[in-house]
Amino acid sequence: MSRLMKRGGGGADPLVASRELTAVSADGSRLHVEVYGAEDAPALVLAHGWTCSTEFWAAQIRELAGDYRVVVYDQRGHGRSPAVGRGGYSTDALADDLEAVLAAALEPGEKAVLAGHSMGGMTMMAAAGRRGFREHAAAVLLCSTGSSRLVAESLVLPMRAGRVRTRITRAVLGARAPLGPVTPLSKKILKYATMGPGSPPERVAECARIVHACPRAVRVAWSHVLAELDLDAGVRELAVPTAFIAGTADRLTPLAGARAVAAALPDSLGLVELTGIGHMTPVEAPEAVTAKLRELVTTYVVGASSALEEEAV
Repeated sequence: MSRLMKRGGGGADPLVASRELTAVSADGSRLHVEVYGAEDAPALVLAHGWTCSTEFWAAQIRELAGDYRVVVYDQRGHGRSPAVGRGGYSTDALADDLEAVLAAALEPGEKAVLAGHSMGGMTMMAAAGRRGFREHAAAVLLCSTGSSRLVAESLVLPMRAGRVRTRITRAVLGARAPLGPVTPLSKKILKYATMGPGSPPERVAECARIVHACPRAVRVAWSHVLAELDLDAGVRELAVPTAFIAGTADRLTPLAGARAVAAALPDSLGLVELTGIGHMTPVEAPEAVTAKLRELVTTYVVGASSALEEEAV
């Protein structure tokens, strides 16, 4: 049985999944899925970002699983989902995998709130036109993500925008060097690149532990996909109510890109800009992300279900 450790409390009282599943994607890849909460509760499905895992959503699981059914899964090659061959990493694979998870974890036609952080948000964009996505998506939450030009617009390097910065950024994000153990220096680098300047040490350490656990080959393979990303068309197909949360101090997917995506959404619920927060919003600002998820489930799953019941009567 999978266990996610609660933040604080010295590692006591782990969160224990009520159910574990294996979803099989279109190419046969196997995906590790965890379900928290009651089987008959309204559902959320959470997709993590590049170099992360199901553990990235620990704060949201802790706060929401008492009222809802929270489904989390490891993107291919991350966490407990096995790595795949060199050609198995693509935006189409992200969409295939999400469809497989939805089919495995939800009943046919069951609606849920779908949320994605960073590459998880890109998963929503990639899958927006898919039948499985449209069957199950009641509403979407995008956290700290972008749809294109990620390398060119990244602010990780304090240089003037242009070809030189883009070329160096691509090399840094796709570096093959192992991350190695978590050290004070590695935490400082991670905090600079991915988190806001005011992030508490325990949250920096949490992100570092998760990111450093990602296999090097997987990290590099997905970096190539992200470097060539173009999901602008997927944004325009994301035709369900969609909210966006982004940090003003995000260097990886800066606020300008978030504003552009939010403006292009067919059914935008607006962009919440979190002052001083970096890229890791579900960990850096868990209360804000959790509150938005609760709002979306209440409005678009619970509320919609109640309205249908009233119409039937």
